Amino acid sequence: KGGRGQQGGSGGVEGTPNFVCPPPQPPPAKYGGRHTVTLIPGDGIGPELMLHVKEVFRHACVPVDFEEVRVNSEAPEDDVQNAITAIRRNGVALKGNIETNHNLPPSHKSRNNLIRTSLDLYANVIHCQSLPGVETRHRDIDILIVRENTEGEENTEGEYSSLEHESVAGVVESLKIITAGRSRRIAHYAFGLARAARRRCVTAVHKANIMKLGDGLFLQCCEEVAAEYPEITFRSMIVDNTTMQLVSRPQQFDVMVMPNLYGNIVNNVCAGLVGGPGLVPGANYGHDYAVFETATRNTGKSIANRNIANPTAALLAACMMLDHLKLHNHASTIRKAVLASLDDPRTHTPDIGGQGTTSGAVQSIIGHLPRG
Repeated sequence: KGGRGQQGGSGGVEGTPNFVCPPPQPPPAKYGGRHTVTLIPGDGIGPELMLHVKEVFRHACVPVDFEEVRVNSEAPEDDVQNAITAIRRNGVALKGNIETNHNLPPSHKSRNNLIRTSLDLYANVIHCQSLPGVETRHRDIDILIVRENTEGEENTEGEYSSLEHESVAGVVESLKIITAGRSRRIAHYAFGLARAARRRCVTAVHKANIMKLGDGLFLQCCEEVAAEYPEITFRSMIVDNTTMQLVSRPQQFDVMVMPNLYGNIVNNVCAGLVGGPGLVPGANYGHDYAVFETATRNTGKSIANRNIANPTAALLAACMMLDHLKLHNHASTIRKAVLASLDDPRTHTPDIGGQGTTSGAVQSIIGHLPRG
């Protein structure tokens, strides 16, 4: 596909360009050209990976100061509100995933969802691409996935509307909400991203053959928005066929846009295609704020504090954040170091078939940073 791997910016390396997205505009740098970013370590492997991000930033002389806010799965809502206030103040955040325990009562609100809905971070974007040195069944994958991201009681959209009730004993009804306004908004974001990234095709994923009204409205909105971008090819695909096509011939996809639940599934399938959750970065964008995290939102609880977590996804998410802050040279420098390190099998952590450690991988990345 012509135009792939040419997302603009400066200082990118072949196949790993600077990541350019539509608005929001980043906050201006403060005195001395430094930026303040909210840091939420989260649960599981999050805290240790955020420490490594800070270590790499220090060696790369990145002009970012972190304001750390602790929020975990047990945190009261006051702590979550403190984190939201910090993000509103700084405009940008880097976070680890916060565990959501499915055994908690229905009244319990996911801390991740509270952050996303309170800040109206409506667009979840992940960049799935084949990475050097990582053995996978498929090569030459380079997909941008745009997922409608608003969910919860304040922003009821998609399958995650949180509108559930037990009508009679043993019968639960769960409502899926699709609105024209939010469908058009996410479609405009996807096509705007495709245009900014010089991509050629947007695929809308749906189940309109069965959910003719809900998914039919989403698909109709995507078709209407597509007409405003004549230079970009538009196609639609039913979600079950999409998953088969992804594992059979993923190279056919360029930019994908979909409602919330389908996006969750497709994100995880695509992460698996390129090597797993430890490799893929993600971001959440609204009109005013941006929050960066790993793509699949796994806490990695089972491998926490064992020095075997893969730092790649967290560091590439941090690079996406630096591109958002227009610190393109720093983003490119760290991204090049991460990819150069992956070329050495000795640095591979167990999730990608190696016997390396987190700290060993990070030291290798630091060793690939320019001296001085």
